[in-house]
This record gives sequence, structure tokens and C-alpha cells, in this order.
Amino acid sequence: MSEEETKPTPEEENIETPETQAEETAEEQQPVDELTKWREMALRTAAEYDNYRKRCVKDREDFTKYANRSLLEELLPVIDNFEMGMQMAQQDTSSMIYIGMSMVQKQLADFLASQGVEPIEAAPGQEFDHNVHEAIMSEPSDEPEGTIIRILRKGYNLRGRLLRPVNVVTAAPREEAAPEA
Repeated sequence: MSEEETKPTPEEENIETPETQAEETAEEQQPVDELTKWREMALRTAAEYDNYRKRCVKDREDFTKYANRSLLEELLPVIDNFEMGMQMAQQDTSSMIYIGMSMVQKQLADFLASQGVEPIEAAPGQEFDHNVHEAIMSEPSDEPEGTIIRILRKGYNLRGRLLRPVNVVTAAPREEAAPEA
């Protein structure tokens, strides 16, 4: 037998070579990596669940906060008509009809306020704001372009959200007559 044949292999001698060290380190590291991966996944899942729970709570609060929105939207035209009737009844403020309608108007205003409905303040001369105003038409005017000239219908907010925009007429520049030749 030659000397090479009798020489024991590294596994037989239990001598660690760089290759065997890398294998052992990889084998030891694999469970740690697996554990880290599962821990991160569990933390991520817990965070997602917490966010989901918070979103559900917020959605439930928003639902109860704005549940009457459609009912209130349908009630607003009735209130508009009632206010037109009040304007006509103001001609005789001593009549019992006017006094009764005033009481009903106050009750309506109190009811709307208790439901979180607030009228949007708008007046002629204000600058048009596309967030709360709806321009129905524009008319030539000496006012600066985009200024509110008239209010056609009141607008309302429901707890800070737009329920119905204010319908307005805005100013447009006057068309200058072409010089005659």
C-alpha cells in the first residue's frame, strides 16, 4: 500500500477544513434564519391585524356618524320650500300663520343642528370656492371674475363633510363691444 492510500480522509480524522466549517455554520444558521423569518412574519401579521381592527373601528364610527346622510339629503328640498313659504309669509309678520311657521322653522333648525347639519355661509361678493360652491351659471358683471353674484340654493355640511354645495351664479367678464368701422 502506498502512503496516499493509507492516509485517512479529513472526515476520518475529524479535522475541520474551511468547507466543513462553512457547512456546519450553514446548518447552525438555518434554524436561526427560519426562526427570524417566522418571527418577522408574526410581527407583520400582528401589525396588519391591529391596523385592520383600527380601520374597522373607524369605519363603524363613520357609519354611525353619517348614517342619516341620505335621509337628510332628501329633507333639504323640503326645508328649501319651507323657507320660500316663510319669505312669502313675512309680508304679514303679525299673522298666526307666520308665527306658527316661525316656530316650525326654529324646530327644524334645532333638529338639523342636533344631527350635525350646518348651513354653509355664502354671500354675494365672496370668492367662488369649488370645495363648497357649485356654479350653476355665470353672468357678465363688473365684479371680478369668479365672484359670487347671487345664491340660488343654500348648501349644508354634515359634521364637517359636504352634504350639499351652495348653488351660485358667478361673475364673468363683460364682453366688450367691437368698435364699429
